[in-house]
Amino acid sequence: MMQFFHWYSDGNGQLWEEVKNQAQYLQDLGINAVWLPPAYKASGGGYSTGYDPYDLFDLGEFDQKGTIPTKYGTKQQYLDAIWALKEKGIRVIVDIVLNHKAGGDEKERFHVVKVDPNNRQQNISEPFEIESYTKFTFPGRGTQYSDFNWNFNCFSGVDYAEGEESGSIYQIIHDHGDGWEEMIDDEKGNYDYLMYNDIEQRNPNVRAELNYWGKWYHDTVGFDGVRLDAVKHQSPQFYQEWLYTLRANTGKNIFAVGEYWEPGHLELLLRYIDATDGSMSLFDSSLHLNLRKASLAGSDYDLRTIFDETLVQANPQLAVTVVDNHDTQPLQSLEAPIEEWFKPLAYALILLRQDGYPCIFYPDLFGAHYWGHGKDGNEYEIFLNKVDGIEALIIARKEYAYGTQRDYFEDANCLGWTREGDGEHRGCAVLMSNKDAYEKPMEVGAHYAGQEFHDFLGRFEHRVTIDENGWGNFSCPAGNVSVWVPVS
Repeated sequence: MMQFFHWYSDGNGQLWEEVKNQAQYLQDLGINAVWLPPAYKASGGGYSTGYDPYDLFDLGEFDQKGTIPTKYGTKQQYLDAIWALKEKGIRVIVDIVLNHKAGGDEKERFHVVKVDPNNRQQNISEPFEIESYTKFTFPGRGTQYSDFNWNFNCFSGVDYAEGEESGSIYQIIHDHGDGWEEMIDDEKGNYDYLMYNDIEQRNPNVRAELNYWGKWYHDTVGFDGVRLDAVKHQSPQFYQEWLYTLRANTGKNIFAVGEYWEPGHLELLLRYIDATDGSMSLFDSSLHLNLRKASLAGSDYDLRTIFDETLVQANPQLAVTVVDNHDTQPLQSLEAPIEEWFKPLAYALILLRQDGYPCIFYPDLFGAHYWGHGKDGNEYEIFLNKVDGIEALIIARKEYAYGTQRDYFEDANCLGWTREGDGEHRGCAVLMSNKDAYEKPMEVGAHYAGQEFHDFLGRFEHRVTIDENGWGNFSCPAGNVSVWVPVS
């Protein structure tokens, strides 16, 4: 799949047009699923990335928050982009943000208790009354598509109270649950609350509305999969039920991948998978951490450990592997980008092996240039270069990464593996180094005896002849990767 956006993607309705125009190119490369950003109106109107959702039913159709289009375009442009992808046989994965709502239209008064931001289980006040923007009337849309009344009973907490200090978290007191919803981990005491108006998913009316919206959204745009935002802050039972209902209502086995971003804590990813009964995949944040460490350490990193404590190793069927994403890119909240020199190796590791479902990040295929503010408050100009050889790596997956896999992981600075191919596809041999140039004998299969292999990435001009036993002596450059495939 491909994440066809980043945090600083151009606004002014350009993205949906770009998706439509690039559909043929993506099909040619071998990308068969595209993850699109949140497509509904957010509190920032035409400037918002969509992760501060205001009206889930406004896909760029109504004059709300100062604009009709979203940052990415109008509803019609969105539908046209989806149609263009589907026409090329590319599945559409939509971004679902059901943890919170932002940009309420009217204030309400209700009772809350203030909690310690670092331990949300600890109350630091007696119950008292506040006023906050928890009433959503959607004046631009009215009751079209839905007449549901969002008010303070639909939320479990807020971070704004009229006349109160900023930076506080207020737990709302109502009849839909005592305290926060139960999470699988005790980070910050309880990490149910993340930001804005936290949706109270124990309220049966809220659950019914979100189930209804899921079917409406599918029937409106015809998506094939969902990327679920911030699942670590939501009850596993909610999403298990929501996905079951969505799949039942649509009659489709909708693909789902959750964002439970917890680098270095594989046990939490596995616990979440168990809690949701395997109903969704997860992004492999543990593998991303290993890739990041390897890119920073250079030749001091033992490549043999690259898959240790990763989801793709522990549960490959439910692992979506990434090299970077919109949260890890420079200047973002979870900033941890993979160093540029290592990205060809990282993409070979996720694209050309048998395990995991790889996801390509937009700047790695197209490059990116943007301005943004760092954590120090200063503004920076960022250039992200297209990954060297990325198209060839993606095409190599489509054409050659099939069949039996043999690993050659005996050297700390050089990894190799081969794919034997299957009845319809030829195989390949992959060799990478984080230090010096290497040569390594590897077996591709006796059926290649006498055939020549060449470096698909063009690092070397010479060819490798496979011996009578199916072995060849393959090379890779220093600090890089080569992919050897049969000569046509």
